[in-house]
This record gives sequence, C-alpha cells and structure tokens, in this order.
Amino acid sequence: MTDTKRLPKKTRTTAAVLLASVLSISLIPVVQSQLMFRNTVTGDVLDFSFGKKGKETEAVKHFKNTGENLYNEDEEAIHNGESLFMTACSGCHGHHAEGKLGPALGDDYYTYPKNATDKGLFETIYGGARSMMGPQYNNLTIDEMLEIMAWIRSVYWGDPEKAEWLSEEQKANFTPAPIPDDYKEALENFKK
Repeated sequence: MTDTKRLPKKTRTTAAVLLASVLSISLIPVVQSQLMFRNTVTGDVLDFSFGKKGKETEAVKHFKNTGENLYNEDEEAIHNGESLFMTACSGCHGHHAEGKLGPALGDDYYTYPKNATDKGLFETIYGGARSMMGPQYNNLTIDEMLEIMAWIRSVYWGDPEKAEWLSEEQKANFTPAPIPDDYKEALENFKK
C-alpha cells in the first residue's frame, strides 16, 4: 500500500474525491419500479422487450409494479378476456377452463403452485410452461393476458383459501363459480 503522505497534495485531493464519488455512488439506494418476473420453468428473468406489442395501459403499468390485476373485478375486461380465452386457450384448457389437453384452470389444484397468485399465473402465460404450454408473448399483448387472467379468476370454483390473488375480505365474501359439467364428469370418472 502506498503512503499517501508522500503523494503530491493535488494527487491526494484527486484520489480522495474519486474515492468519495465511488463510495457515494455505491451507497445510493436503487429504487425498483417493477417487480421481477421470472420464467415458470427456468427461473430466468422475463424479457418484455419483444413479443406482441400493445398499449401500456394503466392496468399493465399497475400490474408490472404490484403484481395485482386491476381487471379481476372489471366486467368489460372479463368479457374481453372470455373472448380471448376462447380463441387462444380453450383448445387445450376447455371452453369453461375445465381442462382438456392442458389442466383445468378454474379449480384449486395448481400444476405450478405460484399460479395461485396473479403474478405467477402471468409468468406461466407469458413465458410458457412444461409440455405443450408454449410462451404466449408473441400471441397476446400483456393487457390481453391480464384480461384472460381476469376471466379465469371469474370462473374459479375452488376453495377461496387457496386463491392467493384474493384479499382476506374477498375470500370471506367469495362465492365460487358453478363447476362445469365436463369437470364434474371427469372427477366422477377419476373416482371410479
């Protein structure tokens, strides 16, 4: 280590200023304006810079910062989400989210437990999952995904205690959706 007293005064001053600058920069708290979204399978950070582009709605901005879907109780968004679900998702998940090739989405069993939260469900839709569930970022905008998620939440027939997207007050007042006949039939066949 160099004895700084032997350095010229100007060099000591410059070194002290540089050191103070480096220390102050490294001590500045970093404010994160977005949650970290991760791929359901790999855990990699999801990249929102590519995929189908859409308007950065207030719902999208809010969701990126909080993981809370503002559309969950918005009737118009739920209606739009149903239409989008029928086009983009029902082939695998059934017209009533009862499951077909892909799992049911209206019950309280989650192939990926994080899907009990809106953030987790979004990560699975956006980035894909195992087997046949490919990433949907090229097929749907983030806003469309949020509308689909709102519709899925609106047809939930499972235990409200397992619905982590609901607040405690919402859980206490929750009325499950009717169980689709196809799902009831599948349950009966499973029990045999």
